Amino acid sequence: MAEGSIAAGQLKSLVERIERLEEEKQTISADIREVYAEAKSHGFDTKVMRQVVRIRKQDSAERQEEEAIRDLYLHALGMAPDSSET
Repeated sequence: MAEGSIAAGQLKSLVERIERLEEEKQTISADIREVYAEAKSHGFDTKVMRQVVRIRKQDSAERQEEEAIRDLYLHALGMAPDSSET
């Protein structure tokens, strides 16, 4: 019986921590939306800003690999800028 009581207590504690963190996550998400809304009101392109934020999270090697693959795909689709035009 005692083991079940201890496990139930631990479970309740963990669930309550998760619930608090979920509430914090919602608050932070709302704050981030507000910052993007502010940026938009100042004329910034929020879609591009989101891409910049995502790119800044990557390390250099990961970013270079993604760019190389994207360039390869664009070239395969005939969308890559022609190097003779530059």
